[in-house]
Amino acid sequence: MSQGVVSIPWKSISDKIVTASLQQPAPFQLDIGQPKNSIHTAAAVMILLISEHGNYRVVLTERHKTLTHHPGQISLVGGRIDLNESAWEAALRETEEEINLSRLHIRRCGFLPHYHTVSGFMILLIDNNMPNLSLSTAILVLLPFGLLAQTSTLTGDVRTPDQKVIEGVVVSLLSAKDSAFVKAAITENEGIYTFQNIKAGSYLLMMTHVGFDKYLGAPFEVAKPTVALPTVVLRPASQQLEEVKVRAQKPFVERKIDRVVVNPDALISNAGANALEILEKSPGVQVDINGNISLRGQAGVAVFIDDKPTNLSAADLANFLRTLNSSTVESVEIMTNPPAKYDAAGNAGIINIRLKRNTVKGWSGGLTLSAGQGFYSRSNNSANFNYRINKLNFFSSASYNINNTYQDLTITRGYFTPTGAPLSGFVQNNFIKRELRSRNVKVGVDFYPNKKTTIGAAVTGFVNPTLTINNNRAQILTATNQIQNLVDAFNPADRTWRNLGINLNYTYKIDAKGKEISANADYLRYDLSSSQVLTNEVFTPTRQLLNRTILESDLPTTIDIRTAKIDYLQPVGKGGRFESGLKTSAIATTNVADFYDRVDNVRRPNYEFSNNFEYTENIQAAYVNYNRNFKKLSVQAGLRFESTNILGNQLGNIVVKDSVFKRQYNNLFPTLYLSYALDSARAHQLGFSYGRRIERPNYQSMNPFTYPMDRFTYYAGNSFLQPTFSDNLELTYTYNNAVTFTLQGGVARDVILESIEQVSNIFYSRPGNFGRKEFYGLTVNGGWPIAKWWTLQVYTEVIRNTFKANLYNQKLDLSRWHWVLMPTNVFQIGKTWNAELAGSYQTRILVGQFIVIPVWTVRAGVSKKILKGAGSLKLAVSDVFYTQQPGGDIQAIANSTASWLSFLDSRVATLTFSWRFAKGQNLRLRQTGGADSEKGRVGN
Repeated sequence: MSQGVVSIPWKSISDKIVTASLQQPAPFQLDIGQPKNSIHTAAAVMILLISEHGNYRVVLTERHKTLTHHPGQISLVGGRIDLNESAWEAALRETEEEINLSRLHIRRCGFLPHYHTVSGFMILLIDNNMPNLSLSTAILVLLPFGLLAQTSTLTGDVRTPDQKVIEGVVVSLLSAKDSAFVKAAITENEGIYTFQNIKAGSYLLMMTHVGFDKYLGAPFEVAKPTVALPTVVLRPASQQLEEVKVRAQKPFVERKIDRVVVNPDALISNAGANALEILEKSPGVQVDINGNISLRGQAGVAVFIDDKPTNLSAADLANFLRTLNSSTVESVEIMTNPPAKYDAAGNAGIINIRLKRNTVKGWSGGLTLSAGQGFYSRSNNSANFNYRINKLNFFSSASYNINNTYQDLTITRGYFTPTGAPLSGFVQNNFIKRELRSRNVKVGVDFYPNKKTTIGAAVTGFVNPTLTINNNRAQILTATNQIQNLVDAFNPADRTWRNLGINLNYTYKIDAKGKEISANADYLRYDLSSSQVLTNEVFTPTRQLLNRTILESDLPTTIDIRTAKIDYLQPVGKGGRFESGLKTSAIATTNVADFYDRVDNVRRPNYEFSNNFEYTENIQAAYVNYNRNFKKLSVQAGLRFESTNILGNQLGNIVVKDSVFKRQYNNLFPTLYLSYALDSARAHQLGFSYGRRIERPNYQSMNPFTYPMDRFTYYAGNSFLQPTFSDNLELTYTYNNAVTFTLQGGVARDVILESIEQVSNIFYSRPGNFGRKEFYGLTVNGGWPIAKWWTLQVYTEVIRNTFKANLYNQKLDLSRWHWVLMPTNVFQIGKTWNAELAGSYQTRILVGQFIVIPVWTVRAGVSKKILKGAGSLKLAVSDVFYTQQPGGDIQAIANSTASWLSFLDSRVATLTFSWRFAKGQNLRLRQTGGADSEKGRVGN
């Protein structure tokens, strides 16, 4: 909570003056002068008089107009008197705490007598015969009522054009004379920011926030100790406002004590893109060809949507993220060390994608249409709508997306005898075409029976049909590289994921001080229908048919997730906050694999691959978290407990035996964050964080099925997977709230990664545990205004990864440094045009058994505001030079070598039209949803 500040001329109240008592009251006693039949709280207030050209000005505080309780109420600096504390001591303490005015600058003039108010208002009786004071004078009044207001030197708030508050805006106070940095603040709840102890002079305000233009305000004077600044409206394009002159440059990244926040709307190239492409451009995030997401070179990232885990395997998570239009994404939160409130999932951290939600009283909504063309066409389209009337708020969104793409993959393998002599070879070209159509819908309602209570419900669902056509041609070579056989494989796969999600939520604000309790219950169901046909043909070098096999499969999967959680929040002391909560989750999955050999056009059961797997998991969790802000130090500490129970049952068939496994483990996950300002202007800040994490296998990874992609490559699950545990440390230095240097390091045990095993001439790809991983390195993330029209954002990392494991009786002991550079240039061209030029470069990087070759890419875009700022047109081109083509080598395979190289449909030109409307008053957002980590492990 924050308040505005006003000054009242002395002469305006000089006719209401009486003589003040000059005797100091005794220490507070509980029975001082209380009226009968009334309850009061003893408090001390300070009347601050500022000498100004022979006149005096009285400092009062004004409660901000946007607050729910007592908006605009005016009062004095002060607060409750603690036990055994004198009124004078209490007033000095409160003054220092509230407006950062040291007691060394306060000279006591006198005291007014005790006064009781019934209505809670204060009557001032002040002496007109005051001496000429050089700095400030304090008159102490002991009043038996609770003081509500707090104050600060400079206070204001920030909103969107539709009057939605904006939290996390970086507000910089600059000297109007030379634009030198003075101090920085970040908007908190209600979009309010505060600067304290600012000297008299002429200043400017600069504001940056991802998804909005950078604002530079007009000069203003600070000639009095307290100033209430007008509301600033951040807009997506440069316009002339009443309060601020806008010279727009969009910010991209902002850092908080426990996370980095990326605003995708800041980049033109995100227009018409999908959520997976947004992640690829986010600092420190890498996405490989199979959709595996890593963070700062570390695998094992948990991906959340609106604080709810996605619970999908890498491939299906990638497909799901491709269905989310960038226009629906509000921000991306990157947490290498998430706080205790979040599930402990993800040994490399959590990426939380927050979706947009309108909160305007009345009508509001938006429409986004985009068309892209690479080798194949694609389109991402979405609409959202919000309406609030009386005590009901209705919201909805829908999207329809088309994503046609391809992968041209070449695989080379060599086989050797135990002595190293060449045995045979294998060269395969695999052209994979994917056709994805997705439809997503969300509808919900919030009910506000009173000012303290909110009850909500939301229903979400999607249907994501995907047709994958795999054309495979291979050459089997002799030891002397002569063609022995030719192999053709054709493998169309028709898969459709359906999802239904239901959320019920409840929030109750216990009091005006910030106590709050909330509860969430979620039900999620995923249904997969999948059918595939693998036709495999073997030829002589002259293409005479030797053998043809046809393997058909039906692979239905269902996943049911039920979660419930309750959270409690309570402010503690001055600037402290305590949180705690409980959560329970129950997951049940059924996976059926029915394989058939088609011989002479007759289907016959194939019991080698057919199977039935059932899996249940229960997790009980509890957490506590505390944070507090001191003058220069911010502290946040948390502890989370999780108890996990797992039961897996492979039913088998007449060939494959039944098998059952059970696991139970209890774990504690501590977190700690420290942030310390080295100077009063907070231009230099140090930070430290520590956290312990767990990565549980996704549900599909523990499914022991084996499925042949061709006769030389099989994919399989692993029911023996153990969870990954990691300990991560970070030490940061931030300069001027613009550049952050991070030293990081950590150790992970039983890391879950893709592993490759060779059996005869067949490669098995399955998730496996890598015994130990160590990493350390340096990252730098910063933004610089090169010119008024040009802003540069740069992320770079230099990290060393070490993997030690024994995989399938092969020793793996590899270490390698890698370097990543991601520059982004944003240009402001006039008032309505923006442009972007960005790219990335990555050296060779080690990920388990895989060493990925260097890749680089360049992207560009331009945007134009239309429809009086309510709409925009954006044109973006990704991978301009068609260089983002990954490949690499595979290590530690018995008597084998392997490498691969891919060409992707990565150069795409996208034209996007966006239009938004809003009319009404802002509502405060609430976070809903309790299935926080389960959705991310569906592994479908």
